[in-house]
Amino acid sequence: MTAVIAAKNLRKLFGSLTAVADVSFTVKKGECFGLLGPNGAGKTTTIRMLYGFSPVTAGTLELFGMPFAENLRAIKLRIGVCQQENNLDTDLTVNENLLVFSRYFDIPREIARRRARELLEFFALGHRSEAKTAELSGGMQRRLMVARSLINQPDLLILDEPTTGLDPQSRQQVWARLEELKNAGLTILLTTHYMEEAARLCDRLVIMDRGQVLVEGKPIDLIRRHAGREVLEIVQPDGRMREYIARRGDAFEDLGHRLLVYSQSCEELFTELGAQFSAANCLLRMGTLEDVFLRLTGRELRE
Repeated sequence: MTAVIAAKNLRKLFGSLTAVADVSFTVKKGECFGLLGPNGAGKTTTIRMLYGFSPVTAGTLELFGMPFAENLRAIKLRIGVCQQENNLDTDLTVNENLLVFSRYFDIPREIARRRARELLEFFALGHRSEAKTAELSGGMQRRLMVARSLINQPDLLILDEPTTGLDPQSRQQVWARLEELKNAGLTILLTTHYMEEAARLCDRLVIMDRGQVLVEGKPIDLIRRHAGREVLEIVQPDGRMREYIARRGDAFEDLGHRLLVYSQSCEELFTELGAQFSAANCLLRMGTLEDVFLRLTGRELRE
């Protein structure tokens, strides 16, 4: 089966700055593929190359089996893009934002009106169709942007941090709609800073840092490989407990006020600590994608 996206050794330079360095990945039809990474990792630069906003410096890129540069117009007609920035037209109503956008794809007026109605109902915005976008909440505006990116019934939906800044209820609503689209067979490329979002939506993902791919795989496989099924958190460990953990030889992170132990036998270690020390400050929990992300990219702030 031809991959929807086939990127090989993608490179993007801004003068002497290498923003993306030899990034390669494929996205299969019908899957949700994630790009994760800290600020400045190259995620947004990568997807901007995928929809033609930023030209590729080097490497090869194919979408729908077609070389990108030679088939730009045909490819753009088949993709939908929801960017990070809110670029809705505040002078137009909710419905007009969809109808005006449909003209970029030469969609006949009656078909555009029908699709707009269907999309607004799907994203629970039908009751606000005649409101100006400035009157909408942040969650509604974000849902409208995703709806707008679907007006051309794309074969590939590209979402750049679609739920950043949303409250938990709005985020859950967007996730539910994206899951429905994915279950209907739509191919989705997603960048996000929310590890829960990536774990819930993505079939596969890559974690990037400093323009390079660090790992690729299914979320559950990456968790087992880099964090383990379980993680033991020890709060305010004393010197004796630190020495005990170090002697065991398990992988761990010492954060000063907290130890994170990554072991295939965390449950056994939890029992041992309970017998030899007070286990009141120990927490045994499931490994998460956030554990993987922080172990691979570090914990320092990125500005």
